[in-house]
Amino acid sequence: MDKTQIEKEDIAYRQQVVNEYRADVEKLARYLSWLESKNGKSVQQSYSGSGIAEHSIAFPVYDGTLMNFIKEAQRTKLMDRNYKYIYSRYRIRVLEDELLAIKRSDIREMDVLKGILSRYVMEGMTKGRRWSEAVENGIFLKVIKKMKENLDFWDHPVQTRVVNAQKEEKQE
Repeated sequence: MDKTQIEKEDIAYRQQVVNEYRADVEKLARYLSWLESKNGKSVQQSYSGSGIAEHSIAFPVYDGTLMNFIKEAQRTKLMDRNYKYIYSRYRIRVLEDELLAIKRSDIREMDVLKGILSRYVMEGMTKGRRWSEAVENGIFLKVIKKMKENLDFWDHPVQTRVVNAQKEEKQE
């Protein structure tokens, strides 16, 4: 394959990714301001009313906006039930690895961002602290911001990018 053919396929792939995920990321991007305001803060309280503490275990009560965000995320194509494979493949083990992977991800690594988002959304269904950890540590915020940034950067008409590249080559 020649170089121009590879470039065309690369551009087509990126445009396909943009088209596939744009609507879902826009749905979740509505929550960015809320996620920014709650970054580093707790979004969960323990319910211990009605004497539940003496007869049972207190259970978490989450912020209503967080629950709406989780439900919205579950309905998108961004959920990947095989997120553990992504963690294994990219050797993501601890929070610092997740943050570094988010920072480094571009349009070609949308699967990494999907995997990290999926882990926190899906594990939160069974592990009471996972959702609030994701908000407090800024995981949801950083993943959605990075997805939006990647899609916004590559959501340009294909012709414009090719023409600009050809003009730069002629100037050199």
